[in-house]
This record gives sequence, structure tokens and C-alpha cells, in this order.
Amino acid sequence: MKTTFSILAGAAALLSSTSAFAQTEVEFWHAFTGRLGDLVAEQVETFNASQSDYKVVASHKGNYSETLNAGIAAFRAGEHPHILMVFEVGTATMMAAEGAIKPVYEVMGDGFDQSKYIGSVKGYYTSGDGNMLSLPFNSSTPVLWVNRDKLSEAGIDPDTDMSTWEQVGDVLDQLKAAGVDCPMTTAWQSWIHLENFSAYHDVPFATQDNGFAGTDTELALNGPAQVAHISAMGQWAQDGKFIYAGRRNEGGANFRAGECALFTESSAGYAGISSEAEFDFEVRPLPYWTAVADEPQNTIIGGASLWVLEGHEDEEYAGVAAFMDFLSSPEIQAKWHQDTGYLPITTEAGELTRSQGFYEANPGTDIAVIQMTAKEPTSNSKGLRLGSFDQIRGIIDEELEAVWSGDKSAQEALDSAAERGNALLRRFEQASR
Repeated sequence: MKTTFSILAGAAALLSSTSAFAQTEVEFWHAFTGRLGDLVAEQVETFNASQSDYKVVASHKGNYSETLNAGIAAFRAGEHPHILMVFEVGTATMMAAEGAIKPVYEVMGDGFDQSKYIGSVKGYYTSGDGNMLSLPFNSSTPVLWVNRDKLSEAGIDPDTDMSTWEQVGDVLDQLKAAGVDCPMTTAWQSWIHLENFSAYHDVPFATQDNGFAGTDTELALNGPAQVAHISAMGQWAQDGKFIYAGRRNEGGANFRAGECALFTESSAGYAGISSEAEFDFEVRPLPYWTAVADEPQNTIIGGASLWVLEGHEDEEYAGVAAFMDFLSSPEIQAKWHQDTGYLPITTEAGELTRSQGFYEANPGTDIAVIQMTAKEPTSNSKGLRLGSFDQIRGIIDEELEAVWSGDKSAQEALDSAAERGNALLRRFEQASR
């Protein structure tokens, strides 16, 4: 009897041990390194430790473009992950990939409450019938970062109003006169100074409601408002008041090192700036031109969302749903928002952050939320949904660089960007039929 009991006990222990190791794995491919990569790893570790049924395995696959390309190649080879991080300009590409994606609202099931997600954030990733196709993950919007110490050293009141580009121009004049080598720099020039500029001034970036109304769209980024802004920046570049550092976020290192006075960058710059800057910094609203608008409209989001790919087992999708529900919880979202500067994706997370006193203790950290939610988005300001937009951004970057170097006028460069970009849009339209 004792022997039988021992055998049964041993078998039970073996089954228990096997069960502990039989967690359903969920692969998650992302594009984060550095501080953001550490914070993603922390989220994954927290989820894995919170339950025993699923194990999320996160893998870095390069920058945004490289991660998207890796996901596409893996799907074709039948070796794709469950969850793929895709930056916002890849949204139209993912929507057109019929048979490759499993919409988030389907993954989450009947009890999924889509109303808790902030409208201006989820709208970018929502179908025409109002269903979420992907989960907003790292959603940011551009703001103006200010090195208060640099202004003071130049004899400028660090509290001076820079709500408008006209006022920024005056400050740049003073910084240059004071001998500052880098009065202003920027990250993500197309996203901030054309895409968001257009939304913020309520002018179209493209026809067909910026692509939301159909794929037969054409770029309108060469309108009078955009040309005037890029002309002004081009002149600032020639005068040494605007220092161009690169197409992505190369200028961030210059600002964090204390070299530049002003920096137009994502609200998510908070993660790096707060941890590295050894100077008194401040975040301000993105400036607007009073010559174009009486008041600003709203900015649009950047960053990425999480897409679920087809071709996996039901129990694995249950793990995906559990992880996404975890990411959407108020506590996890509030911490993510506070650690990174990314927008909270739910109203509850924003309210929790405020109740915890974070905004009061860190003035300006709520500016991105206010800038995105103060006004109901218009057809010009709800976002962009354009095919091949990653490649179009490359064209825009190339043309803007010609303006900064003095090789082209703003009108010439933006006309060329529109013409070259439209050729890609026509190809995408044909492929989508």
C-alpha cells in the first residue's frame, strides 16, 4: 500500500511539475532598446510573474522599419510571432494585409470594452465600423522641450512665452545673438513639422480625409501653410538657428547633453531626458503660427500599436488577450505613462495618474494629453492612413534635407515630395484592389 501511495504521489508530483513548465508561450516582437527596452522587459516580467498559464517572450527586432519588415518576412515563412509592434505609419499596410492579421477586438472577445480607450488614441487603429484592429501601445505626440538653463545663460527669461512660432522665432534670434551654437533642433522632422503641423493648423496633409476615406488619396503637404513653415525653418537653418541632426531622433543626444536650447520631439522624450539631463528642463505645448490659425487644433499620435497575427492556436490567442488586458489595466498604463511620457491609452489610467499627484509633482507632463484631447478631432486632425507611408516619409526626409542645406526652396521640395509620394500611393492603391 505504501509503495502504491509513493508511486501515485510521485506521479502527481511529476504531473504538477510538468504542468508548471507547460505554459503557453506568446511571442512579442518589438522595436525598443535602451530605457524603453528596459521598461518593456519590466512589463513582460511583471505579467509573467502575475500568472502561471502564459509566458510572453519579448524579442527586439531592430528599429520600427526593421521590425515591420522582419514581421512581414516571418509571416511569409510561417515563423511569425503572435504580437508585432508596428509604428503608426504602417497602419494602412497592416490593414491591407488580409489574412495576415487577427483584429484585436476579435482576439479580446465579447466582453471587450472598447469605450474605455481614449478616442483620439484608438481612432488611428480603428476600422470604419468602430472596432479596434490593433492595441495602442506606445502613443506619443510632439511637444516643445526647453532647456531653461540655456535660456538663462543667454539672458532670456526662461518663462518667456513660446506658444507661437512667431515667439519662438524671436527667441531664436536672441539665442543666436548670445552665441548659442544650437538654438533649436528637432527629431522626426516629417512627423512633427509636416504631419503634426498640418493637423495642429487644421489643414489637410492628404486628400480623402488624410486617407481614412479611401486609398485614392493624394498628398496635400505642399499647401501654403506647410510651405510657409518649412520656408521659415529653412531660413533658420541657413542662419544657424535651427541645427538639423538627422531623420530620426539623433537630435535627442544633443538636447540631453545640454547643447541645445529648444527641441521639438515626442512627449516620450521624457524617459531619456528625465534620466540623462543635468539641467533644468521643461515641456511646453507645440507652437503654432498665428498667421495660419487663431488657435491650434490638436496634434496626432506617433509611436506604435500591437498587431496580432493570424495562424496560431486558440490557447495562444487566449494568452495574447490576457497580456493585452494586462497592458490596458489602469495601474500598468499609469506607470507606463509616468515612466515614459507616452500617452495613457485609457481614461482610467489618466485619471489615476492625476489622482496620484504625478502631474502636480511634474509640471508639464500632462501637456501631451491636453494637446491631444482638448478638441474633437477634425477630418484633418484625426491622423493619417496612407499606404507605403514609411517609404513616403523617406522621400519627405530627403526633400526637407535639401531645404535645410539651401539646395531647394520649400515650395520646390514639397512639390517634389508630393509628386514622388503620389506615385507610391497610386501603386499601393492598385495593389489594394
